[in-house]
Amino acid sequence: MTATLELKLPDSVQMSEFDLRMTLAAKLYEDGTLSGGQAAELVGVSKRDFLEQLGRYGVSIFGYTAEELREDLERLRK
Repeated sequence: MTATLELKLPDSVQMSEFDLRMTLAAKLYEDGTLSGGQAAELVGVSKRDFLEQLGRYGVSIFGYTAEELREDLERLRK
């Protein structure tokens, strides 16, 4: 199933269509709603390109927060 969505954004939103798609895809990927391949398809790029772009949108490909990483490192040091 696919869905089409039309958004009317205020003129003050200065984002390209690519950035809007990437923002949505990155959030859905982060939430686990979309796989990397599905998110890449939504954006219209390869899976590799999508994963390489995620950092620009504040999303880690590792699914770890900085705090979780610190906690894991602490456990490893013990």
